[in-house]
Amino acid sequence: MSCSTSGQETNKISESSLTDDEITKRYLEKGAWTLRYFSPEYQSYLDSAIHENPNIAYYYQQKAMPYFKLGKYEVGLKILEKAVELDPKSYIDYKAFIQCIFQKNYQNALESFITAKKIKGVNGYVMDHSYDFYIGLCYLQLNEFEKAVKYFEASISEMLKSNSESWVHHLDLLYAGIAFQELNNHEMAIKYFDRALKKYPNFSDVKYYKSISLFRLGLLEVADELLNSCELDFKRGFTINEDNAIYEKYPYQIKQFYIDMLRLTKR
Repeated sequence: MSCSTSGQETNKISESSLTDDEITKRYLEKGAWTLRYFSPEYQSYLDSAIHENPNIAYYYQQKAMPYFKLGKYEVGLKILEKAVELDPKSYIDYKAFIQCIFQKNYQNALESFITAKKIKGVNGYVMDHSYDFYIGLCYLQLNEFEKAVKYFEASISEMLKSNSESWVHHLDLLYAGIAFQELNNHEMAIKYFDRALKKYPNFSDVKYYKSISLFRLGLLEVADELLNSCELDFKRGFTINEDNAIYEKYPYQIKQFYIDMLRLTKR
C-alpha cells in the first residue's frame, strides 16, 4: 500500500497503470472500507488512492468524512474543498450540510447553500432535507427569526405543492414552530407543533417546545401534563432521529435539564 500526504499536490495525475475502477476496488473496497473510519490505515488507503489519481473528487470526500465525525472540522473541510473544486455539482451541498450541522458555522453554510442553489437549482435536497430547510436553520441559529420562518414555510410549501402533507418532514414543522415561538407567536407555533406530533407522536422535543408555548399562553395544567409526557418520551429515546444525530446535537435539541428548568420556571 503506497501512502502520500492528503494530496497536497493534486493537479498532477500520476502515471498509474490502474484504471479508476481498479483504484477504487484496491484501495477503498478491499482497503479503507474494511476498516474503522477512524483508523490511521483508513487514511493511508485513501492517500494511496489519491496518489494513483488525484483528480477523483470522491476520494477526497471519503478521506474528509471521518474527520467530521471526530469533530475535526477544519481538517476535514480543507480536504473536502478539493472535492468541491473538482466536482462542485456533487459536493457543494454536502459541504454546506457539514458547515451547518457539524461545524455550526451558519454564516458560511448560508453562503454555500446559496451557491448550491445557483449550481444545482433552487429546490435542491441534501441528506433528506431541502436547501430551504437548512437555510431556515441557519437563520434560526443566527437569531434572524423572520427569515427563518420564510424559509421553513418555503420548504414546507414546496413539499405540499409537489406531494402532500404526508411528505412534509417533522423537523421542518418543529423548527417552523420554534421560529414562530421565538417571534412570540405561540398560537402559530402550536399549529406547527401539532402537525409535527401527528407525524411523530412521541417526539419529545416537540412536546417540550409546545409546553413552553402553552405556559406562555397561561394554559398551565395542559402544559404540565404535556411536559410530563415529554419527559417520559425523552427518557425512552424519542428525540431527533436523523442519522447524523449520533455524531452531532441538532439545534434546539433538548436535554434533561431543559425539562427540569421548564418545570421549575413554567415559562
